[in-house]
Amino acid sequence: MGVARSHIHDRLHRPPGWRDGRRRRALDDTAVLAEIKVELLRRPTYGYRRIHARLQRWRRESGAPPVNHKRIYRVMKAHDLLFAEPESYRPGPVHDGRIMTEASNQRWCTDGFEFRCDNGDPIRVAFSLDCCDREAMSWAATTRGVDEQMVQDLMLQAVEQRFGLIDQLPTPIEWLSDNGSPFVSRETRRFAQDIGLVTCRTAVRSPQSNGMAEAFVKTFKRDYVDVQPKPDAQSVLQSIGAWFDDYNENHPHKALKWRSPREFRRQQRS
Repeated sequence: MGVARSHIHDRLHRPPGWRDGRRRRALDDTAVLAEIKVELLRRPTYGYRRIHARLQRWRRESGAPPVNHKRIYRVMKAHDLLFAEPESYRPGPVHDGRIMTEASNQRWCTDGFEFRCDNGDPIRVAFSLDCCDREAMSWAATTRGVDEQMVQDLMLQAVEQRFGLIDQLPTPIEWLSDNGSPFVSRETRRFAQDIGLVTCRTAVRSPQSNGMAEAFVKTFKRDYVDVQPKPDAQSVLQSIGAWFDDYNENHPHKALKWRSPREFRRQQRS
């Protein structure tokens, strides 16, 4: 019947208490599940990868043993804590260029987005990111439109945040933006040239050319705007700075080996 006689002999002569040693031991996931639920209360929009990164950081700081990301996935799946898969996916045009840089302060990207408060007040936000460490270096929020002066303030804040109070950058840095009028105006390009930024624009009708900034918009809206209280414009303008700080300090990135932007920069400096 295709079965070895030696195997049949072993099965017939096994002791009464025999157990297969290759069988996986059942793990007690009570403590891990409690940690996952606490983290999900704080970060309800995080998937298992970012939850794993947050738990790893906490366990590393407290001296607890690490936990595998596959175990986090298994526990979250068993208790219905995973996100549902999207129903459909529409592929778009492929961008051939690479936005991310190998080191910080080589290319900065910028963009803007808008959302509404519970009472209908509009909030418009502009920001700048480093294309290596993903840190949100500067941001500005207003109830009016994003204009040239706001973009120029973003540039100056980013330079001061990275290099201090200087008149011009020691080495040129690319400033990547879309073709919005505040970003490509003559005054903005002239100001960028004065402080050492090299302005570069994306292709027309090609938002993926600034994909890092677009991804940040999606992340910020999902993890902060959609879950934080925003009754009116005044309260949002008072608390949005804390949202950016929390993103810089705590948000794990896959490209940064699940470290936050500032955690990655601290490791770079050390």
